[in-house]
Amino acid sequence: MPLAAEDPVATVLVDTPLAHLDRPFEYAVPAELAQSARPGVRVRVRFAGRDHDGYLLTRTATAEHPGRLAPLRTVVSPEPVLTPGVLAAARAVADHYGGTLADTVRLAVPPRHARAERSVAPEAEPDGRTPDPGASDPDPADHPAPDPAATSPSPEQGWEAYPAGPALLRRLRAGQAPAASWLALPGEEPAHDWPRAVAAAVRQTVLGGRGALVVVPDRRDVDRVLGAVEEAVGPDQVVRLTADLGPEARYAAFLRVLRGHATVVVGTRASAFAPVRRLGLVVCWDEADDLHQEPRAPYPHTREVLRVRARSAGAGLLLGGFTRSVVVQRWVQEGMLAPVTAGHERLREHAPRVVVAGEGHQEERDAAARTARLPGVAVRALRAGLERGPVLVQVPRQGYVLGLACQDCRTRLRCGVCHGPVGAGHRRAPASCRWCGTELAPEHPCEECGSLRRRTTGVGERRTAEELGRAFPGIRVVSSGGEHVVDEVGDTPALVVATPGAEPWCAGGYGAVVLLDGWRLLERPSLDAAQEALRRWCGAAALARPVTGAPGHRREVGVVLCGVPPHGSVPAVEALVRWDPAWLAARELSDRAELGLPPLVRHVEVTGPAGAVDQAARALVAAGMQLLGTLPTTDTTAADPGAGQAPQVRATLSQGQGRAPEAVRSVRADRSARKTRDVVRLRIDPDDGA
Repeated sequence: MPLAAEDPVATVLVDTPLAHLDRPFEYAVPAELAQSARPGVRVRVRFAGRDHDGYLLTRTATAEHPGRLAPLRTVVSPEPVLTPGVLAAARAVADHYGGTLADTVRLAVPPRHARAERSVAPEAEPDGRTPDPGASDPDPADHPAPDPAATSPSPEQGWEAYPAGPALLRRLRAGQAPAASWLALPGEEPAHDWPRAVAAAVRQTVLGGRGALVVVPDRRDVDRVLGAVEEAVGPDQVVRLTADLGPEARYAAFLRVLRGHATVVVGTRASAFAPVRRLGLVVCWDEADDLHQEPRAPYPHTREVLRVRARSAGAGLLLGGFTRSVVVQRWVQEGMLAPVTAGHERLREHAPRVVVAGEGHQEERDAAARTARLPGVAVRALRAGLERGPVLVQVPRQGYVLGLACQDCRTRLRCGVCHGPVGAGHRRAPASCRWCGTELAPEHPCEECGSLRRRTTGVGERRTAEELGRAFPGIRVVSSGGEHVVDEVGDTPALVVATPGAEPWCAGGYGAVVLLDGWRLLERPSLDAAQEALRRWCGAAALARPVTGAPGHRREVGVVLCGVPPHGSVPAVEALVRWDPAWLAARELSDRAELGLPPLVRHVEVTGPAGAVDQAARALVAAGMQLLGTLPTTDTTAADPGAGQAPQVRATLSQGQGRAPEAVRSVRADRSARKTRDVVRLRIDPDDGA
């Protein structure tokens, strides 16, 4: 078989899940594939007796392998989908999380869709010619920036309130690479809220001749940011890239970016590796949201992916939100990010007034102000807010009845099959296990006292909406959560009951915001419980309409927090009342430094059958890591010992004297080489220090 006359050797990344084969392999390039076999294209190769997909990485004149090379089977598509910049970022992310390059590239490049390749126009040179797909990026002059007169009139729209904001925009316009942690102001008018501020930063980047990438948690955020960015730079310059587009639409959007038809990408975590030309800015909004955590190996966080991309591309990095994670706080304190925050006086003007139920003289007027689920101060705030428009009630959990307990001894009812919590899905539904679905017989007695009487221990947003509908007759009730999420509500009076993250956007702002069952968020069995509680509270409170009397003096209650101790005894509550998320993040970081917790020390979580987890944990300890403990999992899909399956456990290790990525990669490779059948999941930074 004749080979290519020039650079007849190709290095190929084979798409295989086997960790011990995480390296490029050399193949011969047949003469008939010499033109199409270019770096970045998809290829088919013979590997371990089977045909596999892969990506061609490089072409060289000589091979390192001394023997005969197998030839490339075919070039699947001449499209160079794996660009050098994305490849470098994927390799760095894989190294950071102890994963394989093939797994990371699988997250970066969407599956091919032949019809989409034909539907997207090829890239055109200024003279109308179609360029060589293997050529380097064209000069920025080939893609002139939009006319400033045709876009938003104010180059600093949304950034006037931040002393460092104008300087950030100037540096982006000048082609520099500023890195910043941005704490957005709550209660901004729609013309100056956070989507407009993001759009202004993107606009300055595009005017400087570079592209931008904006990653937000969910589809609703994409919709809001996409409209603002399209208005700022023009709809032809912007692409929406999310996983829910469908195979053809997603690949077509990917190709529009790859071929240079669009310079700005707005999407969810699926877009974090988008091949934006001349990348000049990456933005991550609400960087502490758990939707930014990838559930597939090697489990990267969007925040880390964008940090790597910004560093390798020389681009600006903007991590924003109403709160700040402990990870970002560490980067700020180490000087990696500059804080972009509003001045004290401006913050006082915008931050809503927060009242904690049961504090001060409230108990003199309402004896149950501290213990009632909906105390009088919350009811009064809702009534006053309904005079101005819709009001928002945030409930931590979705569903109807979340738990049941004995009315006499308060012992929680548990499932007799899996020992899971017992609840009810709707008003007339029988009590059943929320894990395995087993119904609980009405005559099932309490295990402690034998009583048949029951009481609820927690209710979700559906039961809350039902109760509020009875308390406020004649007022429309809107429920948002779970599979039924409402995008937006109008300005007419309505009671909106929503779970965290599912709050509908209201253009005019909510007349009042009530945060129920705050204790549920504070008592989550998680390292980041306080930070996450504050993030969810601030996300809802930021939707409140600013209510002021004379300048600088609040006259009405904007936000009521219920079901928590006095704010002086709970740092997260105090941070909300003061609207000072940076203070809580710095406090958390200091406490974790003393205790040796993430993000100061990296942790590894190993989940799987007990025997396999024990074996993997011993290997990690031998590599220098420290075993902190092993516990049974609460996974509802845990194996059944009666069916011959081992129970599932979770082991947690700290990096100790070892290096977590190298240790995890070694264990994965060893298990892969030995072809072990037990499924064990190894995750570095499982909570990512949020």
